[in-house]
Amino acid sequence: MPSIGNPAIGLLPVTQGSQIIPYRTPDEIREGFETYSEQFDRMLPEGAKLSRHCTGMAWSEGPVYFSEGDYLLWSDIPNDRIVKWSDAEGLTVFRQPAGYTNGHFRDRQGRLVSCEHGGRRISRTERDGTVVTLVDSYRGKRLNSPNDLVVKSDDTIWFTDPPYGILSDWEGHKSDSELGANYVFRFDPASNELEIVGDDFDHPNGICFSPDESVMYIADTGAPGHIRVFDVIDGRRLANSRVFAEVRPGVADGFRVDVDGNLFTSAHDGIQVYSPDSELLGKILVPEERTANCTFGGPGKSRLYIAADKSLYSIELNTTGAQTP
Repeated sequence: MPSIGNPAIGLLPVTQGSQIIPYRTPDEIREGFETYSEQFDRMLPEGAKLSRHCTGMAWSEGPVYFSEGDYLLWSDIPNDRIVKWSDAEGLTVFRQPAGYTNGHFRDRQGRLVSCEHGGRRISRTERDGTVVTLVDSYRGKRLNSPNDLVVKSDDTIWFTDPPYGILSDWEGHKSDSELGANYVFRFDPASNELEIVGDDFDHPNGICFSPDESVMYIADTGAPGHIRVFDVIDGRRLANSRVFAEVRPGVADGFRVDVDGNLFTSAHDGIQVYSPDSELLGKILVPEERTANCTFGGPGKSRLYIAADKSLYSIELNTTGAQTP
């Protein structure tokens, strides 16, 4: 499938860090769909096809959609840049350097909120383009390297803080952890209160609420290699932890839900779709070595964008993403 991005953007030299190690051999990489339920079949329009928009990234993460302008931003972490895709303009650089950003979300005012490995912080891009720090420490100790986040309807920011950005210079700056553990946090921008809501993770990663925010999904890309689901108590605590899914091959990185509560999660073979009851409904196979994140976009929020290894893909579906704005 040919790239239709701007070839002039290219790859910037990466002089530090380790090389990306393939997770799948070429004969294991396939494209198409695997269907395990009629529900998944109904999600696929007639003639559904995965489209590759551009390639040339070192490692793609954290897609976020902007309806005003109909464009997508995502992180090319090792090249320390946020890149932008629109059907009208193709591939362009949105910001560089970018603090080795990873996950992105938008707050209720439409502003970009980002996890930065390099700055070891949660930052926000104001409407005038100014980037400000929201939080970068817990009780006087620097965060590890915030990875993924979600903004709740009460404006609080929930985020994961594994060590990936401080393990080497590939996705940030090699350093020791000051916290000595990897937590899930809840941050209230109104009060500047930062509290731990999850303390029993190995490497917490992807994070997402259900459509009604009654439950939260969190991936652990460390030793457990699974997705857990929690009840959200009083809008600020997590309880009743249980395993939601063990995604294979590989592990889940990031995910989003549709309006029916189905979970669309990354895996090494593409996007796997689970019902709210943990049933694997089907797979959207992506022809890359690994897949990182996805998000819904497009005018009707029915276009699933997929950040996969070195490329950006999308597919139109017969379902609607639940995230706002």
